[in-house]
Amino acid sequence: MKTPLPVSQAMLACAILLAAQHGSAFAQDDTQSIARAGSQPQATGPAANFSGQVKVDPLWPKNGQINASGAYVTFAPGARSAWHVHPSGQRLVVTAGSGLTQEWGKPVQQLRVGDVVWCPPGVKHWHGAAPDAQMTHLAVTGMATGKGVEWMEKVSDDQYHGR
Repeated sequence: MKTPLPVSQAMLACAILLAAQHGSAFAQDDTQSIARAGSQPQATGPAANFSGQVKVDPLWPKNGQINASGAYVTFAPGARSAWHVHPSGQRLVVTAGSGLTQEWGKPVQQLRVGDVVWCPPGVKHWHGAAPDAQMTHLAVTGMATGKGVEWMEKVSDDQYHGR
């Protein structure tokens, strides 16, 4: 069984391209459509934007009806995103495991199943798995001028461990 992972600009582009190739799952007309579980290819979080092993299961791309994309993102123990901001914000719902998140200049926060994180537009942050457990979250990412994320530098080990 596949486990979900985080969304990046590169992964979003991958999800949109895959959706275009497998078009029927993302019909943009007035009929209901179903994208069956496991029917969309899983992507690997690019090393430029993530530390450690990260898998992304795209759920939906933005379209004319909703200006947000969705994906499950799964982080292996200790894996994490680089520092980044979202031009239109992002919501994360932790669905499995435990994780960490940090807003620039603030302490590292623990995440548990059921926690919902609001990442406001333009606020620099990172998120990922705890050192000893994997974490999966549902990421719903707003889009502004065609972008969902702006990537920055990687999170150092000292930052990850709150030192």
